[in-house]
Amino acid sequence: MKIFKFGGASVKDAEGVRNVLRVLKHEGFQKTLIIVSAMGKMTNAFENIVTAYYNKTNDLDQKIEFVRAFHLKIVDELSFTKNNAIFIEVEKLFGEMIGFLITNKSKDYNFIYDQIVGFGELLSTKIIGAYLNKNNIENYWIDVRAYIKTDSNYRDAHVNWEQTTANILNLDKNQLCITQGFISGCSSKNNVTTTLGREGSDYSAAIFAYCLSAKSITIWKDVEGVFNANPSSFENTQLLQQISYSEAIEMAFYGASVIHPKTLKPLENKNIPLYVRSFYNLEKKGTTVKKGPSLFPEIPCFILKEHQILISISALDFSFMVEYNLSDIFKILHNNKLKVNLIQNSALSFSVCIEDKFNNFRNLLVVLESKYKIHYTENVSLYTIRHASNEAVNKIEQKGKVLLKQATKGTVQVVIQ
Repeated sequence: MKIFKFGGASVKDAEGVRNVLRVLKHEGFQKTLIIVSAMGKMTNAFENIVTAYYNKTNDLDQKIEFVRAFHLKIVDELSFTKNNAIFIEVEKLFGEMIGFLITNKSKDYNFIYDQIVGFGELLSTKIIGAYLNKNNIENYWIDVRAYIKTDSNYRDAHVNWEQTTANILNLDKNQLCITQGFISGCSSKNNVTTTLGREGSDYSAAIFAYCLSAKSITIWKDVEGVFNANPSSFENTQLLQQISYSEAIEMAFYGASVIHPKTLKPLENKNIPLYVRSFYNLEKKGTTVKKGPSLFPEIPCFILKEHQILISISALDFSFMVEYNLSDIFKILHNNKLKVNLIQNSALSFSVCIEDKFNNFRNLLVVLESKYKIHYTENVSLYTIRHASNEAVNKIEQKGKVLLKQATKGTVQVVIQ
């Protein structure tokens, strides 16, 4: 089989849904599995519902109605007849979500988040599947939660590969299938949704590809492929025509946003090529990720991670920062789910650049300050340069005050305030 993944930007409106049809007609859709993200910025909108519900604000109904109206508007613009079952399917999903909000007893934010946010993918796939059927492209819809099984680590679940592989191998591989990315089902708790992490739909595609020994994955985007930097943050960017698996894994590890970090290793293990292509221009080849040279063309690549926190940690008694201290610090970081993006240590201090996607930094500070002397700077930017040149490094250092700089072979990281 071949796997197609359509991100939120590619299905942000009715025209985007029509474009999915155009892509399938151009590329062919026999023995194809389609994975679709939530439409446009709907994951953000569902996050707003979670926040309103969790904080018991007065605008919960308004936020739900905003999301409902958005999807019904797209259904209407796709010219479905009023008796089409898609209207019932959409209302049924909103009924399920509201039912959860009414009956839920849990106060665990991460659990609540996973049960609500995944409705974006369920809605988008129901609508797109119905639209394809209406246009004589027969497909069958599956609930990914019955196939990809995980632990209960909400918002960053870990895949149960044995159970997941057994489930996916039961798929009908001869038909066009449509399913969701980002969400999954808990192995040990029936009817409980988990998620694979923000932007995890690429990872979902890789899971299916690995289990099915797929021919290829194509990620359809609103850009031509993978560039040497994010065009929205850097000028004069260049398209990378080919990237090796190992180089792509390095770039994803450092924060390149085009490919989800967990996506690449399952593909490398089975030598499944990944194509990143533009859904606007179907004649363009885009970027290919496969075995071969690390990068073509081989030029400096820039990765920017904003809203970082730089922390400097030293012992209260001015003693050396040794293995015991570092082990303790990493345990505290892990317990608070702080993502570490850079580390640097000297005899008397240990510096770490982190991101706080779970809003646990204040809890971390309380624990660290009880044991160590702490200095921190919030809202800094971390620049990583792969295949760095002196010119590339100088270009970054001119962007602000350099708080920390670290260089290894071919890679330079700079923290800028």
